[in-house]
Amino acid sequence: MSSAPQWKGSTKEQCEQYVQFATRRNPVVKFMLEKLKLAGCEVKGNFIHLEECSMDAGGGFRAPDGVVMCYNHVASQEEVNLVLAHELIHAYDHCRGKDIDWTNCEHHACSEVRAANLSGDCHWWQEFRRGNMTLAAQHQSCARRRAELSVAMNPYCKGLKGKAAVDRVFKPCFEDTAPFDAIP
Repeated sequence: MSSAPQWKGSTKEQCEQYVQFATRRNPVVKFMLEKLKLAGCEVKGNFIHLEECSMDAGGGFRAPDGVVMCYNHVASQEEVNLVLAHELIHAYDHCRGKDIDWTNCEHHACSEVRAANLSGDCHWWQEFRRGNMTLAAQHQSCARRRAELSVAMNPYCKGLKGKAAVDRVFKPCFEDTAPFDAIP
């Protein structure tokens, strides 16, 4: 689940336009859609659901239904691009790991580390806008922090349980850049 900063949101119709643009034009989203197809999990028309969400998040991945875009928490094309890329990485992880258990804190933590690392969530510009700038290991710190925030939203991983899961899986999951050759 990708945590939303302080988003005000859009209408369902605006969000639909943002999603359509992202799936046709955003390089990371298009790449992930192609890699899902090659992995045997082609995204069909009803895979991306636009919903009004009460949780403070831009979207989520709900296996096996697909991606949820919380239109009331995303207000721009850039936000939709990031959320969609993030959630498609979860979809890819779910596709390639047929036995992934989203109630298992380590499984969830690994996918969150990967999504934060590979989606653009931790690009220096995003971190600058959040006011999170350090000189050393900024990208890794961001991926860890964002994974901890997302895993903490899982009712099975509350409190220190989620943080401990992120700590246990961080290194191998951060280094796993599939389907990318390197961090985009």
